Amino acid sequence: MSTIGANSPDSGDGRATLTLDADDRHLNAAGTIHGGLLATLVDATMGAAIRGAVEGESPVTSQLTLTYLHPGEPGRLVVTAQVRKRGDSLVVCEADVEQDGKSLVHALATFALLKN
Repeated sequence: MSTIGANSPDSGDGRATLTLDADDRHLNAAGTIHGGLLATLVDATMGAAIRGAVEGESPVTSQLTLTYLHPGEPGRLVVTAQVRKRGDSLVVCEADVEQDGKSLVHALATFALLKN
């Protein structure tokens, strides 16, 4: 995560939070936060939430859907994730990205659990 300027997410009990101070290097040609960056942030934060809820297994993204609600701009991004459902080998997780109290992204993902 350090290559994009983010610290590792804080996680525990199936939840995780990550913050990033977005700057000009995180913008697309339209001058808003790049959608690929937002996808990376939610994927990493959801993975951390799952790792905080399982032992002896590693989550790998199987399916990821993002709904982009509002464009982001330079400034603090807050990503939160929470495990919603767990099966024998799959976990469903949700995440949100907010900036200044406004929702930028809602994400839903399915992760496969691999035995360590």
